[in-house]
Amino acid sequence: MNTFEELNSKGFIDELIDPSLDLFAEIKRLKKEKNAVILAHFYQEPDIQDIADYIGDSLGLSQEAAKTDADIIVFAGVHFMAETAKILSPNKKVLLPDLKAGCSLSDSCPPRLFAKFKEKYPDHMVITYVNCTAELKAMSDIVCTSSNAVQIVESLPKDQKIIFGPDRNLGAYVAKKTGRDLVLWNGACMVHEIFSQQRIVKLKNRHPEAKFIAHPECEDVILQMADYIGSTTGLLKYTINNPASEFIVATESGIIHQMEKASPNKTFIPAPPNNSCACNDCPHMKRNTLEKLYLCMKNELPEVNVPMDIILQAQKPIEKMLEISAKLGL
Repeated sequence: MNTFEELNSKGFIDELIDPSLDLFAEIKRLKKEKNAVILAHFYQEPDIQDIADYIGDSLGLSQEAAKTDADIIVFAGVHFMAETAKILSPNKKVLLPDLKAGCSLSDSCPPRLFAKFKEKYPDHMVITYVNCTAELKAMSDIVCTSSNAVQIVESLPKDQKIIFGPDRNLGAYVAKKTGRDLVLWNGACMVHEIFSQQRIVKLKNRHPEAKFIAHPECEDVILQMADYIGSTTGLLKYTINNPASEFIVATESGIIHQMEKASPNKTFIPAPPNNSCACNDCPHMKRNTLEKLYLCMKNELPEVNVPMDIILQAQKPIEKMLEISAKLGL
Protein backbone atom coordinates (compact mmCIF):
# COMPACT_ATOMS: atom_id res chain seq x y z
CA MET A 1 0.00 0.00 0.00
CA ASN A 2 1.50 3.39 -0.95
CA THR A 3 1.40 6.43 1.34
CA PHE A 4 -1.65 8.03 -0.29
CA GLU A 5 -3.68 4.81 -0.26
CA GLU A 6 -2.79 4.40 3.41
CA LEU A 7 -3.87 7.97 4.18
CA ASN A 8 -7.20 7.39 2.45
CA SER A 9 -7.90 4.14 4.26
CA LYS A 10 -6.46 4.87 7.72
CA GLY A 11 -6.36 8.66 7.90
CA PHE A 12 -2.74 8.67 9.11
CA ILE A 13 0.71 7.32 8.21
CA ASP A 14 1.26 4.02 9.98
CA GLU A 15 5.03 3.53 10.13
CA LEU A 16 6.93 1.49 12.66
CA ILE A 17 8.64 3.72 15.21
CA ASP A 18 11.78 2.65 17.09
CA PRO A 19 10.50 2.19 20.68
CA SER A 20 13.74 3.68 22.07
CA LEU A 21 13.11 6.97 20.22
CA ASP A 22 12.50 9.99 22.47
CA LEU A 23 9.41 11.37 20.73
CA PHE A 24 9.45 14.66 22.65
CA ALA A 25 13.05 15.35 21.56
CA GLU A 26 12.34 14.26 17.97
CA ILE A 27 9.25 16.46 17.67
CA LYS A 28 11.22 19.45 19.02
CA ARG A 29 14.01 18.74 16.51
CA LEU A 30 11.55 18.50 13.57
CA LYS A 31 9.82 21.67 14.69
CA LYS A 32 13.08 23.62 14.54
CA GLU A 33 14.28 21.96 11.33
CA LYS A 34 11.02 22.61 9.45
CA ASN A 35 10.07 25.96 11.05
CA ALA A 36 6.82 24.42 12.27
CA VAL A 37 4.43 25.48 15.01
CA ILE A 38 2.23 23.03 16.94
CA LEU A 39 -1.25 24.21 17.91
CA ALA A 40 -3.20 21.95 20.26
CA HIS A 41 -6.78 22.08 21.45
CA PHE A 42 -7.53 21.75 25.16
CA TYR A 43 -9.19 18.36 24.45
CA GLN A 44 -5.97 16.70 23.24
CA GLU A 45 -4.19 14.07 25.34
CA PRO A 46 -1.79 15.53 27.99
CA ASP A 47 1.43 14.60 26.10
CA ILE A 48 0.32 16.55 23.04
CA GLN A 49 -0.71 19.55 25.16
CA ASP A 50 2.71 19.48 26.84
CA ILE A 51 4.67 19.55 23.55
CA ALA A 52 2.49 22.20 21.85
CA ASP A 53 3.61 25.79 21.26
CA TYR A 54 0.10 27.02 21.86
CA ILE A 55 -2.82 25.37 23.68
CA GLY A 56 -6.28 26.88 23.50
CA ASP A 57 -9.89 26.88 22.41
CA SER A 58 -11.29 27.62 18.96
CA LEU A 59 -10.94 31.42 19.08
CA GLY A 60 -7.43 31.40 20.54
CA LEU A 61 -6.23 28.78 18.07
CA SER A 62 -7.75 30.70 15.12
CA GLN A 63 -5.98 33.88 16.23
CA GLU A 64 -2.70 32.04 16.79
CA ALA A 65 -2.93 30.40 13.35
CA ALA A 66 -3.34 33.85 11.78
CA LYS A 67 -0.35 35.30 13.69
CA THR A 68 2.23 32.57 13.21
CA ASP A 69 5.23 33.12 10.95
CA ALA A 70 6.00 29.39 10.75
CA ASP A 71 6.12 27.66 7.36
CA ILE A 72 4.13 24.70 8.69
CA ILE A 73 1.16 24.67 11.08
CA VAL A 74 0.69 21.28 12.76
CA PHE A 75 -2.83 21.25 14.13
CA ALA A 76 -3.43 18.79 16.94
CA GLY A 77 -7.19 19.01 16.94
CA VAL A 78 -9.95 18.02 14.54
CA HIS A 79 -10.44 18.53 10.80
CA PHE A 80 -12.52 21.73 10.85
CA MET A 81 -9.87 23.41 13.07
CA ALA A 82 -7.09 22.60 10.59
CA GLU A 83 -9.36 23.98 7.83
CA THR A 84 -9.77 27.22 9.82
CA ALA A 85 -5.98 27.51 10.10
CA LYS A 86 -5.68 27.00 6.31
CA ILE A 87 -8.36 29.65 5.66
CA LEU A 88 -6.44 32.17 7.80
CA SER A 89 -3.00 31.14 6.47
CA PRO A 90 -3.58 29.95 2.87
CA ASN A 91 0.14 30.13 2.00
CA LYS A 92 1.23 27.90 4.86
CA LYS A 93 1.25 24.11 4.88
CA VAL A 94 -1.30 22.83 7.42
CA LEU A 95 -0.91 19.30 8.79
CA LEU A 96 -3.34 17.21 10.87
CA PRO A 97 -1.95 14.07 12.59
CA ASP A 98 -5.07 12.03 11.71
CA LEU A 99 -7.36 13.03 8.83
CA LYS A 100 -10.19 11.00 10.38
CA ALA A 101 -10.24 13.23 13.46
CA GLY A 102 -13.63 14.65 12.53
CA CYS A 103 -16.36 16.22 14.65
CA SER A 104 -19.88 14.97 15.39
CA LEU A 105 -21.16 18.56 15.51
CA SER A 106 -19.55 19.52 12.21
CA ASP A 107 -20.87 16.28 10.63
CA SER A 108 -24.40 17.07 11.86
CA CYS A 109 -24.63 19.97 9.38
CA PRO A 110 -23.96 18.88 5.77
CA PRO A 111 -23.44 22.08 3.68
CA ARG A 112 -25.85 20.87 0.94
CA LEU A 113 -28.71 20.54 3.45
CA PHE A 114 -27.81 23.78 5.21
CA ALA A 115 -27.98 25.63 1.85
CA LYS A 116 -31.60 24.43 1.42
CA PHE A 117 -32.39 25.43 5.03
CA LYS A 118 -30.89 28.89 4.45
CA GLU A 119 -33.07 29.40 1.35
CA LYS A 120 -36.19 29.25 3.54
CA TYR A 121 -35.05 32.37 5.45
CA PRO A 122 -33.77 34.81 2.79
CA ASP A 123 -33.97 37.86 5.10
CA HIS A 124 -31.92 36.21 7.89
CA MET A 125 -28.25 36.77 8.66
CA VAL A 126 -26.31 33.51 9.12
CA ILE A 127 -24.13 33.12 12.21
CA THR A 128 -22.27 29.83 12.40
CA TYR A 129 -20.34 28.41 15.32
CA VAL A 130 -16.68 27.88 14.35
CA ASN A 131 -17.15 24.11 14.86
CA CYS A 132 -18.23 23.55 11.26
CA THR A 133 -16.72 22.83 7.83
CA ALA A 134 -14.96 25.42 5.68
CA GLU A 135 -17.83 25.12 3.21
CA LEU A 136 -20.35 26.06 5.90
CA LYS A 137 -18.24 29.02 6.99
CA ALA A 138 -18.24 30.16 3.35
CA MET A 139 -22.08 30.31 3.50
CA SER A 140 -22.06 32.46 6.64
CA ASP A 141 -22.17 36.17 7.40
CA ILE A 142 -20.34 35.87 10.73
CA VAL A 143 -18.56 33.01 12.46
CA CYS A 144 -18.57 32.86 16.28
CA THR A 145 -17.10 30.77 19.09
CA SER A 146 -18.60 29.70 22.40
CA SER A 147 -16.68 32.51 24.10
CA ASN A 148 -18.04 35.32 21.90
CA ALA A 149 -21.40 34.05 20.52
CA VAL A 150 -23.53 36.05 22.98
CA GLN A 151 -21.64 39.31 22.37
CA ILE A 152 -21.67 38.86 18.58
CA VAL A 153 -25.46 38.39 18.53
CA GLU A 154 -25.87 41.38 20.88
CA SER A 155 -23.70 43.53 18.57
CA LEU A 156 -26.31 43.22 15.78
CA PRO A 157 -29.42 45.43 15.49
CA LYS A 158 -32.37 44.06 17.53
CA ASP A 159 -34.56 43.72 14.45
CA GLN A 160 -31.93 41.68 12.56
CA LYS A 161 -33.28 38.15 11.93
CA ILE A 162 -30.70 35.45 12.55
CA ILE A 163 -30.10 31.80 11.62
CA PHE A 164 -27.75 30.17 14.14
CA GLY A 165 -26.02 26.86 13.42
CA PRO A 166 -24.93 24.18 13.70
CA ASP A 167 -25.18 23.70 17.51
CA ARG A 168 -28.76 23.88 18.80
CA ASN A 169 -27.67 23.83 22.47
CA LEU A 170 -25.27 26.76 22.09
CA GLY A 171 -27.93 28.51 19.98
CA ALA A 172 -30.60 27.99 22.67
CA TYR A 173 -28.18 29.30 25.33
CA VAL A 174 -27.43 32.41 23.21
CA ALA A 175 -31.16 32.99 22.58
CA LYS A 176 -31.83 32.77 26.33
CA LYS A 177 -28.96 35.14 27.23
CA THR A 178 -29.80 37.73 24.57
CA GLY A 179 -33.60 37.44 24.50
CA ARG A 180 -33.38 37.11 20.69
CA ASP A 181 -35.51 34.78 18.62
CA LEU A 182 -32.97 32.71 16.67
CA VAL A 183 -33.74 30.16 13.95
CA LEU A 184 -31.67 27.14 15.03
CA TRP A 185 -30.16 24.36 12.95
CA ASN A 186 -30.71 21.02 14.72
CA GLY A 187 -27.09 19.93 15.31
CA ALA A 188 -25.20 18.90 18.44
CA CYS A 189 -21.89 17.67 19.85
CA MET A 190 -22.01 14.03 20.98
CA VAL A 191 -19.66 14.74 23.93
CA HIS A 192 -21.80 17.53 25.39
CA GLU A 193 -25.12 15.82 24.62
CA ILE A 194 -24.63 12.76 26.82
CA PHE A 195 -24.03 14.23 30.26
CA SER A 196 -26.35 12.56 32.74
CA GLN A 197 -28.45 14.94 34.84
CA GLN A 198 -29.22 12.15 37.33
CA ARG A 199 -25.56 11.15 37.81
CA ILE A 200 -24.45 14.80 38.10
CA VAL A 201 -27.08 15.43 40.84
CA LYS A 202 -25.71 12.40 42.77
CA LEU A 203 -22.15 13.65 42.27
CA LYS A 204 -23.10 17.14 43.51
CA ASN A 205 -24.69 15.55 46.60
CA ARG A 206 -21.46 13.67 47.30
CA HIS A 207 -19.40 16.87 46.81
CA PRO A 208 -21.62 19.65 48.24
CA GLU A 209 -18.77 22.22 48.26
CA ALA A 210 -17.82 21.63 44.61
CA LYS A 211 -18.62 24.23 41.95
CA PHE A 212 -20.39 22.74 38.93
CA ILE A 213 -19.13 24.31 35.67
CA ALA A 214 -20.38 23.59 32.15
CA HIS A 215 -19.76 24.36 28.49
CA PRO A 216 -22.71 26.03 26.65
CA GLU A 217 -22.82 23.10 24.16
CA CYS A 218 -24.46 21.10 27.01
CA GLU A 219 -28.24 20.68 27.07
CA ASP A 220 -30.29 23.28 28.95
CA VAL A 221 -31.20 20.83 31.74
CA ILE A 222 -27.45 20.55 32.55
CA LEU A 223 -26.78 24.30 32.17
CA GLN A 224 -29.57 25.10 34.64
CA MET A 225 -27.58 23.33 37.38
CA ALA A 226 -24.30 25.13 36.62
CA ASP A 227 -22.58 27.65 38.90
CA TYR A 228 -20.71 28.92 35.84
CA ILE A 229 -21.18 28.46 32.07
CA GLY A 230 -18.35 29.25 29.67
CA SER A 231 -16.03 28.29 26.83
CA THR A 232 -13.09 25.98 27.58
CA THR A 233 -10.88 29.02 28.24
CA GLY A 234 -13.65 30.57 30.36
CA LEU A 235 -13.95 27.38 32.43
CA LEU A 236 -10.19 27.22 32.93
CA LYS A 237 -10.00 30.86 34.07
CA TYR A 238 -12.94 30.35 36.43
CA THR A 239 -11.18 27.43 38.18
CA ILE A 240 -8.01 29.53 38.57
CA ASN A 241 -9.79 32.60 39.97
CA ASN A 242 -12.50 30.96 42.08
CA PRO A 243 -11.50 30.16 45.68
CA ALA A 244 -13.39 26.82 45.68
CA SER A 245 -11.15 23.75 46.07
CA GLU A 246 -13.36 21.29 44.13
CA PHE A 247 -14.93 21.54 40.67
CA ILE A 248 -17.22 19.22 38.71
CA VAL A 249 -16.44 19.84 35.03
CA ALA A 250 -19.03 19.29 32.27
CA THR A 251 -17.03 19.39 29.07
CA GLU A 252 -14.50 17.11 27.35
CA SER A 253 -12.15 15.80 30.04
CA GLY A 254 -8.95 16.90 28.22
CA ILE A 255 -9.28 20.39 29.74
CA ILE A 256 -8.71 18.93 33.23
CA HIS A 257 -4.97 18.52 32.44
CA GLN A 258 -4.59 22.33 32.15
CA MET A 259 -6.81 22.90 35.20
CA GLU A 260 -4.60 20.59 37.31
CA LYS A 261 -1.41 22.25 36.03
CA ALA A 262 -2.77 25.73 36.84
CA SER A 263 -4.23 24.77 40.25
CA PRO A 264 -2.38 21.70 41.59
CA ASN A 265 -4.01 22.01 45.03
CA LYS A 266 -7.56 21.87 43.67
CA THR A 267 -9.62 18.78 42.77
CA PHE A 268 -11.30 18.40 39.36
CA ILE A 269 -14.00 15.79 38.79
CA PRO A 270 -15.20 15.04 35.23
CA ALA A 271 -19.01 15.20 35.03
CA PRO A 272 -20.38 11.73 34.25
CA PRO A 273 -22.13 10.86 30.97
CA ASN A 274 -25.16 8.56 30.70
CA ASN A 275 -23.05 5.52 29.82
CA SER A 276 -20.66 3.28 31.73
CA CYS A 277 -17.66 5.64 31.48
CA ALA A 278 -16.62 7.86 34.38
CA CYS A 279 -15.71 10.77 32.10
CA ASN A 280 -16.55 12.16 28.70
CA ASP A 281 -13.83 11.89 26.05
CA CYS A 282 -14.18 12.96 22.41
CA PRO A 283 -13.18 9.94 20.30
CA HIS A 284 -12.25 12.27 17.41
CA MET A 285 -9.92 14.49 19.46
CA LYS A 286 -8.33 11.42 21.01
CA ARG A 287 -7.48 9.93 17.58
CA ASN A 288 -4.39 12.14 17.65
CA THR A 289 -1.43 10.60 19.49
CA LEU A 290 2.18 11.62 20.08
CA GLU A 291 3.27 8.89 17.59
CA LYS A 292 0.93 10.22 14.87
CA LEU A 293 2.11 13.77 15.58
CA TYR A 294 5.75 12.71 15.11
CA LEU A 295 5.06 10.80 11.86
CA CYS A 296 2.94 13.65 10.52
CA MET A 297 5.82 16.12 11.06
CA LYS A 298 8.44 13.72 9.72
CA ASN A 299 6.51 13.03 6.47
CA GLU A 300 4.67 16.40 6.24
CA LEU A 301 1.46 14.41 5.76
CA PRO A 302 -1.56 14.29 6.10
CA GLU A 303 -1.95 17.81 4.70
CA VAL A 304 -5.25 19.70 4.91
CA ASN A 305 -6.17 21.75 1.85
CA VAL A 306 -9.21 23.94 1.15
CA PRO A 307 -10.18 25.14 -2.38
CA MET A 308 -9.22 28.80 -2.93
CA ASP A 309 -12.80 29.93 -3.71
CA ILE A 310 -13.96 28.49 -0.36
CA ILE A 311 -10.98 30.10 1.43
CA LEU A 312 -11.84 33.55 0.04
CA GLN A 313 -15.54 33.20 0.97
CA ALA A 314 -14.82 31.75 4.43
CA GLN A 315 -12.25 34.43 5.31
CA LYS A 316 -14.94 37.15 5.35
CA PRO A 317 -17.13 35.81 8.22
CA ILE A 318 -14.04 34.86 10.28
CA GLU A 319 -12.53 38.33 9.78
CA LYS A 320 -15.90 39.83 10.72
CA MET A 321 -15.83 37.81 13.97
CA LEU A 322 -12.24 38.88 14.76
CA GLU A 323 -13.14 42.53 13.98
CA ILE A 324 -16.22 42.48 16.30
CA SER A 325 -14.23 40.63 19.00
CA ALA A 326 -11.42 43.22 18.81
CA LYS A 327 -13.93 46.11 19.04
CA LEU A 328 -15.55 44.51 22.09
CA GLY A 329 -12.16 43.79 23.66
CA LEU A 330 -12.68 40.00 23.67
